[in-house]
Amino acid sequence: MNKYTIFGNPVSHSLSPVMQTAGFRHLQLDNTYDKTLLTDENIKDIFFKLGLSGANITVPHKEYAYNSADIVVGDAKTIKAVNTYIRQGDKIVAHNTDSYGFMMAIDEFRPLSSVLIIGAGGTARAIAVALKSANLTTTVANRTAKKLEFFDMLGVNTTTTDNINTNHKYDLVVNATSAGLCDSDYPMSQDKLRRVLTDSKYVFDCIYGTMTPFLSMAKQLNIKYKDGEDMLLYQGVKAMELWTNTKATKGLINSMRSALRDKNGKQGEL
Repeated sequence: MNKYTIFGNPVSHSLSPVMQTAGFRHLQLDNTYDKTLLTDENIKDIFFKLGLSGANITVPHKEYAYNSADIVVGDAKTIKAVNTYIRQGDKIVAHNTDSYGFMMAIDEFRPLSSVLIIGAGGTARAIAVALKSANLTTTVANRTAKKLEFFDMLGVNTTTTDNINTNHKYDLVVNATSAGLCDSDYPMSQDKLRRVLTDSKYVFDCIYGTMTPFLSMAKQLNIKYKDGEDMLLYQGVKAMELWTNTKATKGLINSMRSALRDKNGKQGEL
């Protein structure tokens, strides 16, 4: 039996244990998956102290987890934030499956040419890298300019939410902040957000399981919207493939999706 967990703060809301446990059961693996609140402890020390074989990482630890890993694989090297750990002897191998999960989640939002991401954390980084790889014009807006340096180096457009051009048309607007997770906040001022959304085709919120103010505004404007449930699902499916060295079947995906939807009455963030 192997042990897995999700590290985060907060983490009590997370539905990853329900979803990933369903995946292990489908594969007939007697593994466990728990939640671990991580405050100021060293994530690497806690990982080994708990005797884990793997872990997921959620806010606000994705960039911290990247810096603590021994080996970083794939596009996580570019993103410089990770959400999946795998134990390899006395080393931790880190991946980022958020980019894959996001692109799968927005597959129905086609065609796209321009995307606005609100936020500049680890999830926003993964999304920006995925969109740039897909040759989509990408703009990142954040409350402060300080965290935009990564995106400037990536080669995407950047702005602060105060200075955003509300006359520019974006096909898709993504909330990659925690606004609306545990409060009634918007990711930027309501007035500016409304003007940005008015000319948009689609809206996506990385938060899942709740009608955030961001999504409510999209609904009021009759814009097609979606929460982060499918992103959570597919990033989890990719993590499951990495942990078990198997290729996900429709049966595995459906088992994880069913478990997630059975419990998806609570709010959460990837």
